[in-house]
Amino acid sequence: MENLVGVLAWNLVAVTGMMFCGWLFSLVYKNVSLVDSLWGLGFVLIAWITLGLSEGYSGRKVLIVVLTTIWGLRLSVHLAWRNWGKGEDPRYGSWRRASGDRFWIVSLFKVFLLQALFLWVIALTTQYGQISPKPAHFTRLDLLGCILWLIGFFFESVSDWQLARFKTNASNKGKVMDRGLWAYSRHPNYFGECLIWWGFFFITLSTPTSWWTVISPVVVTAVLLKMTGIPLMEKIIVDTRPGYRNYIRRTPAFFPWFPKKDKP
Repeated sequence: MENLVGVLAWNLVAVTGMMFCGWLFSLVYKNVSLVDSLWGLGFVLIAWITLGLSEGYSGRKVLIVVLTTIWGLRLSVHLAWRNWGKGEDPRYGSWRRASGDRFWIVSLFKVFLLQALFLWVIALTTQYGQISPKPAHFTRLDLLGCILWLIGFFFESVSDWQLARFKTNASNKGKVMDRGLWAYSRHPNYFGECLIWWGFFFITLSTPTSWWTVISPVVVTAVLLKMTGIPLMEKIIVDTRPGYRNYIRRTPAFFPWFPKKDKP
């Protein structure tokens, strides 16, 4: 338990320090969208620190670190490329206007430190999964977790690529992306993200007394389904793309399934 507390404490300090540095850069460039690119990197940082400080089964430690690094780096590169040269995200822009001259300090707590805390909580399962030396072998739960992670990574990475490719075509401006994986789910990237974190949970669940780390995938799922994910995204899109209401009618919001046919 002492090792767990020490690892958790060091990781909280590290990710807070990373976000604080990001905040300083945001003051220089007057753009807090930088925090989006730091999100994935924060999980990678936590995973590697835990690898060095924990005394768990080496095979599971390496597995968690490799999966976290692949996912986190891909996400950070994708978000950095998506946001490059496009100014501040409208969500943050509205907060900046509402806060006025105080936004420079408000953004530290409301954007950067808040995300650092959320990041650390979500990463609890990838931290705890590296702590326990038992079982000193892989289990069926590890296999199940890997399968869920692979399916989730496929959905998230492929759907992000498909959407990015769609947006690079100027003729698609104002149109609804309803091709590829987006024909079966309005948010296949969010579906993939949730599967990834349920995958991490099942890998960790193979270790003793780890059931409580279910908080990680539950938080991710709740945020994407009920908070800043689907509800906020669709509230913005439905007013800017005329065909989106019809897209909602025929396409599942989250779990991929065959779309409904348009009525003649």
